[in-house]
This record gives sequence, C-alpha cells and structure tokens, in this order.
Amino acid sequence: MNKSRADSRPRLSKQGFSPDVCGRINFCYLPPVPPKKKIAIIPGDGIGKEVIPQAVKVLEASGAPLDLTYFDWGADRYLKDATTVPADGFAMLDRDFDAILVGAFGDPRVPSNIHAKEILLGMRFKMDLYANIRPVRLLDATLCPLKGIEPKDVDFVVFRENTEGVYGDSGGVFKQGTADEVAVQEDINTRKGVERIIRYAFEFAAHNKKADGSPRTRVLMCDKSNAMTHAGGLWQRVFKTVRAEYPQIKSEHMYVDALCMQLVRDPRPFDVIVTNNMFGDIITDVAAALQGGLGMAASGNIHPGKTSMFEPVHGSAPPLAGNNIANPIGAILTSAMMLSHLGFAEAAQKIEAAVLEAVRQKKTTQDVAGTMGTKEVGEWIANKVGS
Repeated sequence: MNKSRADSRPRLSKQGFSPDVCGRINFCYLPPVPPKKKIAIIPGDGIGKEVIPQAVKVLEASGAPLDLTYFDWGADRYLKDATTVPADGFAMLDRDFDAILVGAFGDPRVPSNIHAKEILLGMRFKMDLYANIRPVRLLDATLCPLKGIEPKDVDFVVFRENTEGVYGDSGGVFKQGTADEVAVQEDINTRKGVERIIRYAFEFAAHNKKADGSPRTRVLMCDKSNAMTHAGGLWQRVFKTVRAEYPQIKSEHMYVDALCMQLVRDPRPFDVIVTNNMFGDIITDVAAALQGGLGMAASGNIHPGKTSMFEPVHGSAPPLAGNNIANPIGAILTSAMMLSHLGFAEAAQKIEAAVLEAVRQKKTTQDVAGTMGTKEVGEWIANKVGS
C-alpha cells in the first residue's frame, strides 16, 4: 500500500531531523547561533588608521561572531567640521555596543590635540572606564633587551587607575607669560577610585593564571608616598584594608622610582602591579621595552559589566604614518584581549598563538627584527588564524 505524502516526510525527534535523512537534505539540528557582539571601531589618527585594519582582518579570520561599526572620530573629522565627539557619542557607545576598538589619537595638524583629549580621555572619564589593564608578556627571548631573560620571566600585569590623578586636567595658570607665572596641576585621588582599582587587582590575581598555568600570587602597590604624602597616604591606607581580604595573595609595596629601576634590572619578581594614573602610564612604557617595544603592547580600559574600550599602548606616531612600517601586533593583541573580555577565549587564544608564531618566524616589522610591512604582517597573522 502506498504511503501518503505526509507519511513519507522526515520525522523530527527532539534532536532534529533523523540521522538517515540529515545528510541527504543537508539540514541538521544545530545549537542556537550566539548573538553577534557589537563592536565600535575607531581607527583615529596616524598609524591607528594602518594598524586597526590589520587587527580587524585578524578578528574576522578568528570566526568570532562580531558586528563591526566604523566611526570617523579623529583629526580628519575635526578639521572637516570641528566635531570631536557627537553630542550623544559616549551615551551611544555605552548603550549600543559591547566593546570599542580604538587605534590612536594625535595629529600635528591639531596642535592643541583637543580632539585627542575629548575623544580618548572623554571615553575613559565619561564612560567611567576606571581600570587600564596592561599585560606585559614576553613572547620570545629575542625581543627582550635584557640578557638571559626568557618568556617565563616576563609575565605580569599592570593595573593603572584610569579616571583620576593628574589626567583630570584640574588646576590652572596664574600670571601666564610673566616672570611671576604660577602653574598648578592637581592630583585627584578619591577613596572610591583608589579602592576599586586595588580590589580589581587583587581579584585578578586571585582568579587568573600566568601563561604557563602557574597561579598569580602577588600584588604590588606602587606609589611615591614618601613625597606625595596626602595622595600616597590614601593609597597606603586603602591597600592595607583591601589586602586583608585576600590572605592567600602576598602584598608588596615599592616606590615608583625603585620599581622602574628594578624593571630594567630584573623583571622576574613582578606579578600584578597596581598604581595611579600617571605612574601606571610611565611604568607600562618602561615595561613595554621588555616585550619588544610599544608596538607589541596591548591594553584595555575596562569597567566590569559595562561597555569597555581597547587600544594598543602606542600613540599615533605621525612620523611613521603612511609608510607601511608600523607594527600592528600591539593592535592585534589588543583585539585578542577584547575577545577574551567578551567571552571568546578560544578565538583569542588562536590569535595569540598566531602572533607567537609570527614572532618566532620573524614575520614581523623591522622594529622587532622582521622585514615585512604593516599590511603584510596583518595578512600573515590573519591567514594563520584562519587556517
């Protein structure tokens, strides 16, 4: 007896179409596709406009579900119509995006750098991205200028307070242009700001491991409290209070000048460093030299649970711009840091592995002993990630 058309149709089970017809009709049950994360891309100025496209190539090759939107904020836009940030720009980023990938800001055509200040510092301050996190990791011994230092010896993270300190531009100038001119720059430190960055550093140490799988066991607070007694005193008191909640983590303290000296003598003791805005800026530039220079350094500007911004540590480097010689690895590693933050750990690890292979094979720019251009390095790493 002939079966009816309805009887001859594939039958659905809880798992989807039955295996015997799945291949034939090329339609199987698949788990739900994760929603795409919305990423704002702001290349900015100078070499930012060269390295960010390479980071985007690598992001796309990683297969992470991302929806990218580009913004033209930077010197070109400012010179065109005097716009630095649209009126609702920061609110829009916070509301509509999961993360922001930024290149660099600064252009000699804008001597005041007003656009850089309003975009970059505005993003940090107005979006309250209070934790500037800068991992310092040596990928290959050939990149470190110190003799006898191996990758296992340089793997620490700097937590820099990102919304206070001298970068708030508080202060002023009196009798400018005269022999009696006075300039005052205020260093602002609040109990709330100091406590949350110190606590973040301890939480990171307690719940994260080094690249070799060993636990992070030490948090060092850096200040200059012997000279900056008021601000340093606040940092000292808060550090002592917070460290009592993490007895399993060894707490340490160093003055900033002693720490910088130790970094260039022997970086092996360092694990997690927490410090204020200005000292964090200086320390991480020194530390970048240990991993191959500013072109290798990544960073994130983070507020847990909110839209965060990721940017390579280097600046816009106008003399290098437009010559296809800027190192894109800092931007690429920054994109991997962003993926990890968004929960795409596997994609981030693929990127980091590809960067490591590029360094080992010297598929890099001249600043890290390679012979390739910016675009060629980006393409090589993207192909490696996608292979």
